Amino acid sequence: MADLNLARLIIGIIGNVISFCLFMSPMPTFVQICKAKSVQDFKPDPYVVTVLNCAMWSFYGMPFVTKNNVLVLTINGFGFFLELFYTGIFLAFSPWGKRRKILLALLAEAIFVALVVFFVLYFVESLKERALIVGLICIFFNILMYFSPLTVIRQVIKDKSVKYMPFCLSLANFCNAVVWTVYACLKWDLFILIPNALGALSGLVQLILYAVFYRSTNWDQESAIEV
Repeated sequence: MADLNLARLIIGIIGNVISFCLFMSPMPTFVQICKAKSVQDFKPDPYVVTVLNCAMWSFYGMPFVTKNNVLVLTINGFGFFLELFYTGIFLAFSPWGKRRKILLALLAEAIFVALVVFFVLYFVESLKERALIVGLICIFFNILMYFSPLTVIRQVIKDKSVKYMPFCLSLANFCNAVVWTVYACLKWDLFILIPNALGALSGLVQLILYAVFYRSTNWDQESAIEV
């Protein structure tokens, strides 16, 4: 059992490192946005969704919801603030129509998280029931996070271009999901296993698309991706 716990700790630390890389991987995209002073055709969907996902997983990792998941709490707490920073850049350089949608989405997320925290802490006493409720919610939003980059798949296939599907983000998503799948298997946590197994599949699909359409991508031509 001690060896199993040690293995889980090591995998969790590796997961934190890879998750850190995942959260940092969009940085070149935001450098490009800041230089152009425009979001161009990049989509805010993955970052807005990840804000909510990180908030819920941070709550799941807290000791009054689940035990021995501090590594889940630390990396998702970091991710929450970083994704807010990314979303803030989108707000700064988006036209009013897109900015309004982002603000409404963030407001809805804040209200939702507040309601979940209030309900769980005040009406659910046992850790098992708290873990079940929060875990199910986390599964749903984790799946949304992993599949949100796929909102551009239709356009990728149509244009035969991966210009606006960042490779670093896709690769980091895949590696991150694989490591956390292993982490979940070591102590059989279905709430962590299910979304990350699906996330590994999502990342694999994105990498395959990148391999297929990389050569046909015109990196200098502006693409009219629908927003």
